[in-house]
Amino acid sequence: MEITADGLDAAALLHIWHQFDINDNGFIEGKQLDAFFQSMLGKSGTKMDDEVGDKIRRLRDKFSSPDNFTADRRLHVQELAAMLLPEEENFLLLFRRETPLDNSVEFMRIWRNYDKDSSGYISASELKGFLQDLFVQHKRAITADKLEKYIVTMMKMFDRNKDGQLDLNDLARILALKENFLLKFKTEACSQEDRKRDFEKIFAHYDVSQTGALEGPEVDGFVKDMMELVKPSIHGPDLDRFRKALMGHCDINGDGKIQKNELALCLGLKHS
Repeated sequence: MEITADGLDAAALLHIWHQFDINDNGFIEGKQLDAFFQSMLGKSGTKMDDEVGDKIRRLRDKFSSPDNFTADRRLHVQELAAMLLPEEENFLLLFRRETPLDNSVEFMRIWRNYDKDSSGYISASELKGFLQDLFVQHKRAITADKLEKYIVTMMKMFDRNKDGQLDLNDLARILALKENFLLKFKTEACSQEDRKRDFEKIFAHYDVSQTGALEGPEVDGFVKDMMELVKPSIHGPDLDRFRKALMGHCDINGDGKIQKNELALCLGLKHS
């Protein structure tokens, strides 16, 4: 990865940070700290903004000083973000680190909540509602002007096709959604017993409410991950069509949910 003046944003910095904060405890220390600074400056090449490069070197020199050897040689992610990133992206980096999502069910719950018009996209005005709620959740106050700055920054960073709205893939990047859970399972050359065991793990992962049936965002999360196995980039309308087809095929008793035994039948498994 090459870091440029445009490329050193919250997402890029967090990507580099995770390579060295092995324990994910929010700080880097010791030999890892030396390697981190070496990596940051080594990957920057000649295109890094002079001011950003100087800040990194000053930070490295501070932690390399003999006067600091007896002190706490720990670099915290908050300190790094505050020094290198604009305020809007500083907040985004800390948010992404503190609130990663490891389940597509919660991701889809958020998506449905803020895609108010069910268009399959989140507009700038819908993103505003998301950010307002986010600040309330973190018990932080924000002025109207700062909120607008955050919206502009996030659109600049994550609206990849520059159409003024975010799709499912854009929001997944904002929320730092972890790897698709279904990628852990291999379907080829598996015995019936292996498939049954995997099915139990998969159903338990998406049955967040532990009711024995998938409904609402639980179905959405399962559908999203299923679709991404064959099509990495999906959109809201695609997901809605696939969801409708899956419900039509699997919801045998017509209760608007997918029971455990119904999904097993859909997948060609005998559920005991």
